[in-house]
Amino acid sequence: MADFTQIRRSEHLPTRIAAEIGREIADGRFAPGQKLPTEHLLAQTFGVSRSVVREAIAHLRNEGLVETRQGVGAFATELAQRQSIRIEAGTPGDKGAFRDLFQVRFALETESAGLAALHRTPDDLMKLDEILAQMTGAEKWGEQGVVADLAFHRAVAAATHNEYFQQFVGFITERTHVAINAARAAAILEEIVEVTIAEHVAIRDAIATGEPAAAKTAMKRHLNGAARRLNLELEMS
Repeated sequence: MADFTQIRRSEHLPTRIAAEIGREIADGRFAPGQKLPTEHLLAQTFGVSRSVVREAIAHLRNEGLVETRQGVGAFATELAQRQSIRIEAGTPGDKGAFRDLFQVRFALETESAGLAALHRTPDDLMKLDEILAQMTGAEKWGEQGVVADLAFHRAVAAATHNEYFQQFVGFITERTHVAINAARAAAILEEIVEVTIAEHVAIRDAIATGEPAAAKTAMKRHLNGAARRLNLELEMS
């Protein structure tokens, strides 16, 4: 059984760093349109790896606080372009809040998987395969395995080719990371990682078939399994 008193302490680094940068953008330290420090400099400032910084920037991009330009860097967005929806870092700190989060995930990501099965391209499937290779690689037991898990869900949303699914799945992945860490802390790591990988492989294979019903079923099984690992009852069919 997951110990929800530990969730805040297990909150992952990208979330905390995204919250800190987000506060500085909101407070005006980074003006609209201003370029943020480089990944290298941010990594040095926070004492983390560049991959952690990249995920933090991805969170901020999903929240509409930054935009990234290929080969140039990340910039604070103009005020008129900023999204009004934002999931605060400390909100899901109890069991009820996690149940609410998973109910939203269930509705959103089940449909996302179905649409991905209809609209996925060879490039989308290649991206899912690349992420699965990261999930099953040597670092699957650590933080990079969790990062790959979240990237998989974002890639499924991207395969819908619906901008709104991509945006809203991006909004909730920040808090999903906390749920994964809580589940890993509450179970035998080797067992939960292997089960989770198998669930993601089933989702990928169902999307590849082009059958929405199969993809939805695979996603439902994964989310129900993830909820059970947190001792949550979703009350969803």
